[in-house]
Amino acid sequence: MKAVKKAISIPVAVKLSPYFSNMANMAKQLDDAGANALVLFNRFYQPDIDLETLDVRPNVILSTPQALRLPLTWIGILYRRIQADLAATSGIHSGEDAVKVILAGANVSMMTSALLKNGIEHLRFVEKELRAWMEVHEYESVSQMRGSVSQIHAEDPSAFERAQYMRALTTYRPTL
Repeated sequence: MKAVKKAISIPVAVKLSPYFSNMANMAKQLDDAGANALVLFNRFYQPDIDLETLDVRPNVILSTPQALRLPLTWIGILYRRIQADLAATSGIHSGEDAVKVILAGANVSMMTSALLKNGIEHLRFVEKELRAWMEVHEYESVSQMRGSVSQIHAEDPSAFERAQYMRALTTYRPTL
């Protein structure tokens, strides 16, 4: 990273995989090395095997809104703990999804799957939903929203941590 930063004058964003054993440490190392932004998280191409032909085939599976949880968690944890900007990718399908990642601390919200499913005009719907939410909740700007529900600003900061896994399981109630 340091060699890249030394060789170029444009900002560098690093798109990360969620598969690091210590994500916070990796984010800090990239930040210390001069990354301008971290993109959370890359979705890897994962082929499938056709059981009839035994061929390896492409199998693009688009993200769903449920995929938002992982980048949401890490953006909420990393916000203001590193200098790099934070970008959310994977699971953003609506204006409400964009609101969530911004509240967690994202500078940027990216979406591909929703646009592939709904077309480029879907952006108008997302923007309208974002603006409506901001108006109802009396936010004047995205900057005002950013990070207001990050771990350092959350009413219950431990909600972002793994320890909450057991609490989540004990409060889970299946829907019938």
